[in-house]
Amino acid sequence: MMEETKEMKVPEDRKERKRLKGPEEKKTSEEMRLSLKDEEWPCTGVTHDREIVRAIVADDEGWFYFVRVRRDDEFGHATLIETSGGGVEPGEDLEEALRRELQEEMGAQVDVLRKIGIVSDYYNLIGRHNINHYYLCRVRGFGETHRTRDEIEDYHMTTLKLRFDEALREYRKSRRSRLGRLIANREVPVLQRAAELLRESVFEVKN
Repeated sequence: MMEETKEMKVPEDRKERKRLKGPEEKKTSEEMRLSLKDEEWPCTGVTHDREIVRAIVADDEGWFYFVRVRRDDEFGHATLIETSGGGVEPGEDLEEALRRELQEEMGAQVDVLRKIGIVSDYYNLIGRHNINHYYLCRVRGFGETHRTRDEIEDYHMTTLKLRFDEALREYRKSRRSRLGRLIANREVPVLQRAAELLRESVFEVKN
């Protein structure tokens, strides 16, 4: 379910429209590295690492795509904005995992333009160290989602279509919860870096 009511489909015949540059044109920019602590819950030890892939997904018209989740669990009651993504399965390539997650959660078919960087953060409440690999992707179209039962019934996951400034406002609202602050601390710098990369290309970031 898309919470922005405008037409989702990305036209294929924009012959006069400038397009996002592909990965072969953007290999020289340095990848970001960010390491964050969990200041919301006390640390009682790290029990496991989780390798995660996530994406800043954009189209040629300046829209960004995220997921919204509404959860009520050990992290508390919260309505959150988050990039689409998830855990890498054993033997799975990072970009392969990314395409799978975007297809499952948003029904998105994408071009992977480049890696933005890696953000290391922690969820002390469950003793987990997250190794988040962030990518910049251009959406080519949307089809059927394949969300898990938990994503549908427990997280009530939907897709958000937002302008850059709208996304920043959503992250600010998410900061009302402890988990929302952890997510915003991790993702806002990545979104801002993605916007910088897009401005360096032929893409126009609209507020």
